Amino acid sequence: MLRNTQQITTCAIDAIDGAIGHVKDLYFDDDAWVIRYFVVDTGAWLSGREVLISPISIQQSKWARDTLPVSITRDQVRNSPGTDADKPVSRQNEEQHAGYYGHPPYWGGSGLWGKDDYPGLLVTDWGLGDDKRPWTTKKEDRVSSRGRSVSQEDAHLRSCRAVTGYHIHATDGDVGRVQELIFDDEAWAVRYLVVETSNWWLSHRVLIAPQWIRDVQWLDKSVAVDLTRAAVKGSPPFISTAELSREEEQGLYEHYDRKGYWLRAAPGRPEPNACCA
Repeated sequence: MLRNTQQITTCAIDAIDGAIGHVKDLYFDDDAWVIRYFVVDTGAWLSGREVLISPISIQQSKWARDTLPVSITRDQVRNSPGTDADKPVSRQNEEQHAGYYGHPPYWGGSGLWGKDDYPGLLVTDWGLGDDKRPWTTKKEDRVSSRGRSVSQEDAHLRSCRAVTGYHIHATDGDVGRVQELIFDDEAWAVRYLVVETSNWWLSHRVLIAPQWIRDVQWLDKSVAVDLTRAAVKGSPPFISTAELSREEEQGLYEHYDRKGYWLRAAPGRPEPNACCA
């Protein structure tokens, strides 16, 4: 199902044996545009310490209760490797985090999550359980989703909150600013940037997919897209995530004459659901 980043930052995180805290931010991978971690504020429980939780740990979501259950314990969180959420997360940090929780590394393979597009399949293919593998990455697997080596490469993680407000530049001028991100809660892939066009086209919000981005200037806080202003102005308006159906997504992609992300799913893999409650 599709969710927005404003919605998830109200969610509580529950361990197997009790509450951990609430989601403060999300880190996404700017190479594949996939959410890799929740930044969780533990509040008074751990004296305001912030911890990283991977979507690999997420169990069946209870969105109606604004709660995300995770398959880890409070003691595991308490003793987890320290991470300064205000500083860049290095690949070494990620290796320590994954090794501590027994998670397979997501950065090996050509899928969004290792060789697969879903974190659950990553765990299944890794063979966790009675035949749990030692934590390592095969040399031949150490390639990112865009074909570059990641054996010594630092992670390309960005804060969803920090991206809010970035300027969007079409091929022939400005069109607006990023208001929030929309992702699906199965692959945890960012599917759309919600763009507020009020500075140019009053009271309209439109959707732009990461695949249509030409370049991101992180220091300048700007995103260049391979779209014209006229095409953006003529695109279907975005109302709300709850009302975004697969038919509306199809209409959006047809407007831009692009192929839908759901049509690129690997054979035998489930198609992401389109809308949320």
